[in-house]
Amino acid sequence: MVGIILASHGEFANGIFQSGSMIFGEQADVKPCTLMPSEGPEDVRKKMEDAIASFENQEEVLFLVDLWGGTPFNQASALLDGHEDKWAIVTGLNLPMLIETYASRMSMETAHEIAAHVLQTAKEGVQINPKELEPKEEKKEVVADVPQGAIPEGTVLGDGHIKYGLARIDTRLLHGQVATAWTKTINPNRIIVVSDNVAHDALRKSMIEQAAPPGVKANVVPIEKMIQVAKDPRFGATKALLLFETPQDALKAIEGGVDIKELNVGSMAHSQGKAVCTKAIAMGKDDVETFEKLKALGVKFDVRKVPSDSPENFETILNKAKSELK
Repeated sequence: MVGIILASHGEFANGIFQSGSMIFGEQADVKPCTLMPSEGPEDVRKKMEDAIASFENQEEVLFLVDLWGGTPFNQASALLDGHEDKWAIVTGLNLPMLIETYASRMSMETAHEIAAHVLQTAKEGVQINPKELEPKEEKKEVVADVPQGAIPEGTVLGDGHIKYGLARIDTRLLHGQVATAWTKTINPNRIIVVSDNVAHDALRKSMIEQAAPPGVKANVVPIEKMIQVAKDPRFGATKALLLFETPQDALKAIEGGVDIKELNVGSMAHSQGKAVCTKAIAMGKDDVETFEKLKALGVKFDVRKVPSDSPENFETILNKAKSELK
């Protein structure tokens, strides 16, 4: 029997697991795995690993996940690496999908077979009553986004200058908050992760590229490459959302000529020797020095995890770090 992992942000996985049991009865080898507000990526990954270890058949595993590009999806993708021939992930978890998955396990023996089958049921489960409210399908305008190398060097697109809808510092880089809230607010046609470390890590690079939301392409480039892109007129039709893992990477890019006027500070993970400034931000001495250099270059700071949050006072956060690191 195919083992099933239900993965979500918050208690959603537990709730839909309970709903599925009420409708279809108790099911063997089904485990909900939740990412709670106080937890990180490694916590939900450990829950998934423990769930798989408990399955009678660990050769066939199907992940039903709430959100494409979110942390549960990213961790499931990491576990999927090396098991693509047997395991599968389906996102957009809803109750019709789950019920159909339970039913399919009675006649289908592989995760791939079930994944391909339940997708249509999941889509059909989204309906409106009264029917007149259903929107008529319209053709969407395709925004031109020509990658470097696709057209002759020296060609100018638009005004010849890449647009930055958002430049964000986030230890987790591309995850649910970025893939949904920020992407929908900024409406970029390209997400660019700027990091030497990630650009040379094949697994992380692949995970990020796969986590891009529908309709938006994600790229991972070294800092020097981003500096070249910033000066290339062929990217004049590109509206980008830039993601930096550290303020040091952002500083290096800006000093190299990437014209960023404001940095959104989303999250900076805590590690030994760093001061905890907020629930999402921890800084070390090097971080403080880097932010001071960015300030001297005229860069402004917007401290928010998601667009709907009220901006926090960056100077207060920076001063707290300075005080605790003395």
